[in-house]
Amino acid sequence: MLLATRRTFVRSPPFHRRALGLLRPEKPLLSAYNAKAVEDGWYDYWQREGLFKPSNDEKKKRFTMVTPPPNVTGSLHIGHALTLSVEDALVRYRRMAGHDVQWIPGTDHAGIGTQSVVEKMLMRERQLTRHDMGREAFVKEIWKWREKYGDHILNQMKRMGASVDWDSVFFTMDSPRYEAVQNAFIQLYKDGLIYRDTRLVNWCCALETVISDIEVDYKEIEGRTLVSLPGRPQGVEFGVLHQFTYPVVDPKPDGVQGLTVSTTRIETMLGDCAVAIHPQDPRYAELHGKFVLHPVHNKKIPIICDEQLVDMEFGTGAVKITPAHDPNDYACARRHNLPIVSIFDKLGQLNELGGIPEWIGVDRFDLRDKVVDKLKELGFYNGKDENHPMRIAMCSRSGDVIEPLLQPQWYVRCSELAGVSRKQVENGLMKIHPSSHVQDWYRWLDNIQDWCISRQLWWGHEIPAYQVKLSCTVDKDLWVVAHDEASAREEAEVLMEKEGLPKETQYTLVKDEDVLDTWFSSGLLPLSALGWTGDSSKLPERYPLQVMETGYDILFFWVARMAMLANHFAKQPPFENIFLHAMVRDAQGRKMSKSLGNVIDPLHVIDGVSLETMQENLRNSNLAPKEIEKSVQNLQVEYPSGIPACGTDSLRFALIAYTQQSRQINLDMSNVIQTSHFCNKLWNLFKFGFGRFEKDGYNRQSLTLQDLTNDTNLSLVNRFILSRMADTVSKCINGFENYRLHEAADAVRRFIVEDICDVYVEFSKATLNKPVLETSEKEATLNILHACMDASLRLAHPFMPFITEELWHHLQREIPSSRNAKSIMLEPYPTEEQMAPLRDQQVEDHFKVILSIIHASRSLRQGHQIGIGKELPFTIYCNDPKLAEPLRQYLDEIKSFVKGSELKIVEEEVNPWIVGKGGADQVTGKVL
Repeated sequence: MLLATRRTFVRSPPFHRRALGLLRPEKPLLSAYNAKAVEDGWYDYWQREGLFKPSNDEKKKRFTMVTPPPNVTGSLHIGHALTLSVEDALVRYRRMAGHDVQWIPGTDHAGIGTQSVVEKMLMRERQLTRHDMGREAFVKEIWKWREKYGDHILNQMKRMGASVDWDSVFFTMDSPRYEAVQNAFIQLYKDGLIYRDTRLVNWCCALETVISDIEVDYKEIEGRTLVSLPGRPQGVEFGVLHQFTYPVVDPKPDGVQGLTVSTTRIETMLGDCAVAIHPQDPRYAELHGKFVLHPVHNKKIPIICDEQLVDMEFGTGAVKITPAHDPNDYACARRHNLPIVSIFDKLGQLNELGGIPEWIGVDRFDLRDKVVDKLKELGFYNGKDENHPMRIAMCSRSGDVIEPLLQPQWYVRCSELAGVSRKQVENGLMKIHPSSHVQDWYRWLDNIQDWCISRQLWWGHEIPAYQVKLSCTVDKDLWVVAHDEASAREEAEVLMEKEGLPKETQYTLVKDEDVLDTWFSSGLLPLSALGWTGDSSKLPERYPLQVMETGYDILFFWVARMAMLANHFAKQPPFENIFLHAMVRDAQGRKMSKSLGNVIDPLHVIDGVSLETMQENLRNSNLAPKEIEKSVQNLQVEYPSGIPACGTDSLRFALIAYTQQSRQINLDMSNVIQTSHFCNKLWNLFKFGFGRFEKDGYNRQSLTLQDLTNDTNLSLVNRFILSRMADTVSKCINGFENYRLHEAADAVRRFIVEDICDVYVEFSKATLNKPVLETSEKEATLNILHACMDASLRLAHPFMPFITEELWHHLQREIPSSRNAKSIMLEPYPTEEQMAPLRDQQVEDHFKVILSIIHASRSLRQGHQIGIGKELPFTIYCNDPKLAEPLRQYLDEIKSFVKGSELKIVEEEVNPWIVGKGGADQVTGKVL
């Protein structure tokens, strides 16, 4: 590493300009930092020069990473900006550290999310439902949406400076990914890991589909509350606990006559198939094996004993069992072999199994009053409690209340797959950072349930399955899995023979209309993003990934599923390291939500935005009118003056600095604004440096680190800053290698601001402004100033790519590097081996003592109102023998720093701050 190279103020020669790229932005060094002007042009330059592409140099160690693909539901938000900032910092560091880097970008089709927003858009703009349009026309509308917002998202990624390999960009429903998904489903089915079953699922009646746990939000209420639901003009009552009684069949004359139960969903009692009591409850010992009479259906249902479900200390100690509409009741029914009857259809309306013909087609929430009135009429209703705290499960996409519903779905068997992924973390084959999430990994995988992978949507990967509908009266639900109908027919004939059906049995094939869960296709990305299409005998060359970085909230929903699927097909872990970051919330710790008006578009932070523009964007969004007005008011409170332009570098650096918060990032916009001041500090450092080089006629000499290390004439401040540089390099490398990027970012900031700008620049000014200055001292100071500027840029580049690129090119014009690199991202990152000889803790300790003396001398001058220009005699009193030696060693330098006419060291204890007889002409100080 050369700390100083050839120095020239002549324009770089033609060959050098060609090496830097003919189309690079040519900009003058601005008098003040301006983020927009600085960032303009560089991303296009990087792309044109092909700097993001992998080198495919076999001598280099590979580093491959895939972006968590953003959903094409709209624009990127600040959480995506955090992801891109962290990942791009990792990628730029690895590229500078000499790795062959490939960072693969992409977007996710986001089945339920994208279908939901397009449905809302069509209703708002054209008053059409998807059913009005038909499936084919509706899917075409979604593709149009994807083209619009998918491209917008990719542009946002560019504005964030993401140095991704655009030649490898993917969409989770493009042809290679589609082929991979189809082949993976078929292979998993053949391997016995995919099966079809009828189970209780989270059902959204508004969207008419099953949804995953991550798409369920919970609303806490303290008592009677009217909740607004989609498609209903008035709110629905929640937080009310109803009580009614089941009369006991053939009770003892002096025994229990009835069992009173409590429920917040009284409408589901039409599907009750039993009443449960605790087997050890003495109140109901006489009821074991008996029945109660269903008050509406007038039929007997059993009293069962279940210690898992019933808490005999809660309420009456009796629980109604509706297995088709409650997960706990469903588990109970499976334990006791009870009939499981679903009384609601997919729209949440009562069906014929509800037992009341005149109520068929009535909505589940309208049914409540009808059931209450009927029970009152029959004399079995016992009143209600309107102060019942409860938690309502709601669909995050539609805002509708989740209905547990019994539906046939496709499932993945997860137990064996989960065990493999658990052991890989346990054995260190996959490492999780921070390690505090390892127990979360174990807990999820140890308690894993089979994964429901089918969705009743129109947008998504089609399921390659066909139902075999027999023309005969045989009651069999037969399915085959195949690429196309011709292959399915072959599979069907094999299946019918296996089932013992005659060869002449007539049948038809009906393609499954459902699509796959989005997590299934994204779960294959460690393979499919690298070009794999389903052939397990041919794994991609760059498999496995070195790092999978994402938010900790999807450790199970995405990362664990990637591990399970990729392990099955590749027989090795999909990534070596799992790096998790915290969730971004607003300054008050609230979740980012459009309805709260606190969702931040990264481009608004980069370019700045007015309050009026943010409010207008909300008014044009898919939010409900009531939510829009609420959000507009919240924006007024949060950003009364809008958001000032901060630039990409400031946003990136601030977000990475926040990652020290491992669970939750409470983003305060003032911290981002403060980071722009750091960019300004760096800019001013280079203005100073270039000014000094020109003023002092920097006539360089080529020095290596070894030369500087062996130079015994280097001043204390020069040795101090070189030691600080070495320490900073070590901290930065450790931060990156140990996935503690905030520590690396903090080390860079402290080095630039506290060590260079606050200390070295001030000392170098004093040195270079001496009336009599030896050439060697001037050369050393300018060499080291240049070394500090060069190291600052290379250390800061992974975090702040634009300002470092701009300043690096200015530095190359003034002092061309012998490497002729096209960009700073191709410069080598400083190494600990290079810097180790410069590290000297004793020098740093000694210099800190001298700094304290300088500060004390300035305090004395200030207290006596004496200007810095007047030389004064100083006496340093020292009662620590360990400090006396370095003080004597650097006596001349201290004298120069404090502007002393005379400087003495007295090794004895005296009263502090003694003022001599000479008054202001003779100030004596003491430093302990």
